[in-house]
Amino acid sequence: MNLRKSTTIFVCLLLAAAVFSLALRPATTADAHHGNQTLLYSFPAADIVFPEGIAYHEGSRDFFVGSTNGGAVYRGNELRGNRQIKPFLPAGSDGRTTAIGMKVNSAGQLFIAGGGTGGIWVYDTDLGELLGSFNTGRTNGFLNDVALAPDGSAYFTDSLVPILFRLAPDGQGGWELEEWLDLNTTPIQYVQGFNLNGIDITPDGMYLIVVQSNTGKLFRIATDTKEVTEIVLAGGDRMTTGDGILLDGQILYVARNSLNLIVQLRLNANFTGGQQVGSFTNSAFGFTTTIAKADNRLLVVNAQFNRHGTNDPVLPFTVASVVIPDTP
Repeated sequence: MNLRKSTTIFVCLLLAAAVFSLALRPATTADAHHGNQTLLYSFPAADIVFPEGIAYHEGSRDFFVGSTNGGAVYRGNELRGNRQIKPFLPAGSDGRTTAIGMKVNSAGQLFIAGGGTGGIWVYDTDLGELLGSFNTGRTNGFLNDVALAPDGSAYFTDSLVPILFRLAPDGQGGWELEEWLDLNTTPIQYVQGFNLNGIDITPDGMYLIVVQSNTGKLFRIATDTKEVTEIVLAGGDRMTTGDGILLDGQILYVARNSLNLIVQLRLNANFTGGQQVGSFTNSAFGFTTTIAKADNRLLVVNAQFNRHGTNDPVLPFTVASVVIPDTP
């Protein structure tokens, strides 16, 4: 065999080995996110989840979703190719019979709002260990969503009781629960139905942003002075049925649940005004309650609350991953 022919065969073998290696390589984020296709992450086929909140951990790329039907918490991963969402915390553990809004911080601590139970739980996401549990003592309330501040505080909305609750670090590795702001003395006026719902915070921790579902109003709340300012949208626009929200720079994403619509709002520099710059839906959406950002995608919880009363959900329950459209 001459040298040229031997070299050619060697190169071909190398190329074949490389192709075979790529075929065996586990799917990565880049693989899974190739193109603009919608990805679906599925809960166990028989689990009647009716999920609501979602929390995304950038470090591990794990995401956590809570069940309103029993309080189980599930975990998926946005990096690995496996799109199965698996049980993480069993239903009913630590007195957690429902799990509504949730967020996870950079240290992997998961904060969960307990809806009508008034409960709040904090878990270590590596070990599943309970780090703390608290209760507002409000039997007529509904703890709905949570935002995590840079100083370690966690702020919780209550959709039925006009109070913002805060878990503040106690200086010893734990937290103390307080009724942080009585909304009765602010421009946020509670009316019949679900009031404050989704909540987020500016990266510097200066302002909370909240949506009032039944009126469609948005508000900015200063964390130092507790001053409340309505965010005025162009043309008198309202975000009725607004549920989970996500602030990304000056763009605020609002999940309008029963409409299966995600609205993009561009807010001004001091978060006192804004205008709608886009909106989108998807055939995979099914009563979109909450959203979380993962790279250039949104993870969207399909709660199917429209099927809760008749108890005929489409199984399995899913979380949809969709590419975020560009904003003008």
